[in-house]
Amino acid sequence: MSTKIKIGIVGGAGYTGGELLRILVNHPNAEIVFVHSNSNAGNPIYKVHTDLIGSTDLVFTGELSNAIDVLFLCVGHGDAIKFLQANPVESHIKIIDLSQDFRIEKDGNDFIYGLPELQRDKIKLAKNIANPGCFATAIQLGLLPLAAENVLTNDVHVSGITGSTGAGQSLSQTSHFSWRNNNMSVYKALNHQHLKEIRQSLTNLQSSLEKNIHFIPYRGDFTRGIIATMYTPCSWTIDEAIAKYKAYYASHPFTHVVDENIDLKQVVNTNNCLLYLEKHGDQLMIVSIIDNLLKGASGHAVQNMNLMFGLEETVGLRLKAASF
Repeated sequence: MSTKIKIGIVGGAGYTGGELLRILVNHPNAEIVFVHSNSNAGNPIYKVHTDLIGSTDLVFTGELSNAIDVLFLCVGHGDAIKFLQANPVESHIKIIDLSQDFRIEKDGNDFIYGLPELQRDKIKLAKNIANPGCFATAIQLGLLPLAAENVLTNDVHVSGITGSTGAGQSLSQTSHFSWRNNNMSVYKALNHQHLKEIRQSLTNLQSSLEKNIHFIPYRGDFTRGIIATMYTPCSWTIDEAIAKYKAYYASHPFTHVVDENIDLKQVVNTNNCLLYLEKHGDQLMIVSIIDNLLKGASGHAVQNMNLMFGLEETVGLRLKAASF
């Protein structure tokens, strides 16, 4: 496009806001108009996001502006609804919300669920996007090809480990270094909030989906990334499964089905998802890895922005992993 997309960011001081800025300051079609933060108003952005020293002279503001094309909401769960109720957004402004407030379809919700590997064409026409959750993205990308073939006819078992940045920037007992280091724990076993959006997406492809998704999430002793492993009975041979997965994702530039076992460093600092498949008896095992702050949040949000404004999906997102 000939003119730049004018961007406002609310909640720019947190992890997702920082990652969004890291991408957008180098995005050739982006112009950041304001970065809102009540607690940091007046401070240079690089004072909070020190990795941006030398990259931008932008300053946090406590003021809002309607002179933008798109508004990113990088606020906590429940806070996006409150913000929009208190600050009506003009009709010409598109919204990309990174919280969970608008992910579930219901009457009165005009946000499109922003998973390009599921509904890219709807995203292109959308005014408002509900960006998917991090665990939800990793797990859905592991299961979508099965739902597309209507073969999710048994329970699915999933375990997933996320880095400490998945808990947000606010300190809590389980985010302190002394607790996280050399430590792991289960949390929200079998009732994680992302299960609702996962089931919603899978049902959009396989309306007959009735079986349960049993998900055990873990807190990991590392900073960023998600590795999710899932298994379910499947009649396909491993060669058939790999072929069907590669066919499903052939037109999606950030999701790659690979032939050798994967490790988390291959995707950290990128917008990629890597999938690896094995067959054990009648069980198909799928391993899915993403960066929880990029493909799991801010990179995914920019991918959606690109689609909404008619850009190539990959613009500004060709990011390289640091594998050593």
